Amino acid sequence: MAVQSHRRWAALAGWCALCFAAGGIGAVASVDARGFYADLVRPEWAPPPSVFGPVWSVLYLLMAIAAWRIGLSNATGARPALVAFVLQLAVNALWSWLFFAWHLGAASVLDIGLLWLLVVATLVLFWRIDRIAGALLVPYLAWVSFAGALCWAIWRANPTLLG
Repeated sequence: MAVQSHRRWAALAGWCALCFAAGGIGAVASVDARGFYADLVRPEWAPPPSVFGPVWSVLYLLMAIAAWRIGLSNATGARPALVAFVLQLAVNALWSWLFFAWHLGAASVLDIGLLWLLVVATLVLFWRIDRIAGALLVPYLAWVSFAGALCWAIWRANPTLLG
């Protein structure tokens, strides 16, 4: 029984490591983001830069717990659901590179649109297996929806900086 419990906690640690690694990959692309973001024309409803780190930290933790719950299930759809999860995580990490490192506005908008679709698909797949796991992705979907609108607005307001 103790071995089983140890494996469960190790699996949670693994999902946390994967999610926070994706966040870390994005953070590397955002090293110089403060100055770049300050130079951008942003809508009045854009949050201050200090909001992004804490929000993403909570979201990555919720995502890891959701994936962990699916990983623990023996449901037939668990494997495809986790593949969708990992795929959306990769698309998530790519966004910071497109926007902050490479200043590709149109590509970042397309990426976040694809991310939104993948998050919806993942949420639906998770929900079918474990409603709590699906519900844990709802804040992520809400934030990606908001971030998509923000990305679009910033891209449209900054055609020279985000060509």
